[in-house]
Amino acid sequence: MTAMKNLHDLYVEQLKDLYSAETQLVEALPKMAQAASNPQLQQGFLKHLGQTQQQVQRLESVFADLGMAPGGHTCKAMQGLIAEGNEMIQEQAAPEVKDAGLIACAQRVEHYEIAGYGTVARYAEVLGQQGHLEVLRVTENEEKATDKELTMLADTINQAAARA
Repeated sequence: MTAMKNLHDLYVEQLKDLYSAETQLVEALPKMAQAASNPQLQQGFLKHLGQTQQQVQRLESVFADLGMAPGGHTCKAMQGLIAEGNEMIQEQAAPEVKDAGLIACAQRVEHYEIAGYGTVARYAEVLGQQGHLEVLRVTENEEKATDKELTMLADTINQAAARA
């Protein structure tokens, strides 16, 4: 672990955390899509997989601009969130109930990412990294949009789960 002497060091550490989180999600989202029974939820997970792959590329471009490699850090929070998602995938539950649980897991992931991207965007702004700020805000807004889409799906799926 490297000593953090200033905001730039913290910024890089937080970017590495997000990079780790996103690369873990690239592996987890297909499993969540496969476990979902609702076709809209399946499509939502697959759509977010495509976005997540783009988000990884955006982070790689930020690291390239910084002259640094993105790896070398593991996001333990995302490991835990994905482990919870895997537990839900393994649950013996009615399909509608499992879908409601998958949405709950996915929204926890989205909220973690929204917080992370909001934080690094503010760091980029303070550090005068305008190009980074714009890229990071695009991703933050995608995460917020995904969260809203999940909320809309939850309205229907939670009603179906209540009837199961």
